[in-house]
Amino acid sequence: MRIAIDSSSCNIMDTSYANISIRTDEAYPALKISKIDTCTLFRYSFDNTASTAPAAKPFTASSFTLDFGDGNQIKEATQVVTHSYSAPGIYNVMLILTDPNYCNAPDTIRQQLRVAELVTAKIVTPASGCAPYMAVLTNGSSGGQSFTWDFGDKSPLSHASDTVHLYKDTGTFTLTLIAYDTFTCNKRDTTHFIIKVNPKPTTIYNVSPQPPIENRPIYFYNSSVDAISYKWIFGDGDSLLTTKDTVVNHLYNNTIYYHTGLISYNGFGCSDTVWQDIKALINPLFDVPSAFTPNGNGVNDVLYVKGFGITSINWQIYNRWGVKMFETEDLHTGWDGTYNGKLQPQEVYHYLLSIVMTDGKKINKLGDITLIR
Repeated sequence: MRIAIDSSSCNIMDTSYANISIRTDEAYPALKISKIDTCTLFRYSFDNTASTAPAAKPFTASSFTLDFGDGNQIKEATQVVTHSYSAPGIYNVMLILTDPNYCNAPDTIRQQLRVAELVTAKIVTPASGCAPYMAVLTNGSSGGQSFTWDFGDKSPLSHASDTVHLYKDTGTFTLTLIAYDTFTCNKRDTTHFIIKVNPKPTTIYNVSPQPPIENRPIYFYNSSVDAISYKWIFGDGDSLLTTKDTVVNHLYNNTIYYHTGLISYNGFGCSDTVWQDIKALINPLFDVPSAFTPNGNGVNDVLYVKGFGITSINWQIYNRWGVKMFETEDLHTGWDGTYNGKLQPQEVYHYLLSIVMTDGKKINKLGDITLIR
């Protein structure tokens, strides 16, 4: 019973009821699969006679659905039926109790049937990993009723079909799979697979200055061991790839804590990651240079908005006749003194700048820029 109350409604309260029936008339499905004829044929018997029902509720002809896993199924009671498969393969056979006279219906039991003339053991897994390595071992065998896995590291055997295994130490290990199948002509087959477990690098880095200095970059010092490449994660959406364990620096845009990280990689492709929370100290301010010299000498060739704690910008530059030479909303994009790919003459240009700082302040600024050649 459930009662809903709402004093603002017309009926104030309403009640709904549901009847729950507790029953003990559970049925127990069971299925035995056997091979018929020679090992070269794919004909099997499916024995459902082990299924049991309460004494007062015997099974009927439609109590079960037997699904052979190859797209064929039949309705049946407790009896023995035969079925032939057209080709080798792995078939998921299901015996489904569909009769609602039993409290546990619908109920399904599943059995994997590997159909093959000859049992052939096969292991499917990557050939290497990084310690500690959790190997996912897929059984790709043709045929097979039971299996034995030897992981090659003196750990206990496994008899699962598919399994996983944790290799804690580095080294080369010989993995062995034995497949058994009394339905096939050869009854048993063994295969071996070599797994190499490689070492990981060790990631170490330090950060300075902490506490931070206002409007100064943060320096990251890499002391990682046994690595050949690195990925720096600065915690503000920016990252950097390097191939040397050198010092890198990063200028942040706000006075907050950042979750930074370093991922190091070795020659085996193994990685190790370390994280640190650091703080930056930013006093929001900006400026626009009054002149620049785009002459291709690599010094002062591109004009940028400079500053700290800038959230967004809209920057437009015009010549003396009001023609827009340049526009950007990217703080990292500057004007190189060209318009439509052509170098512009030496003269004074005018700009409009709308800027939003990280402290929420919005500023509009007009100014002049001298292009010098």
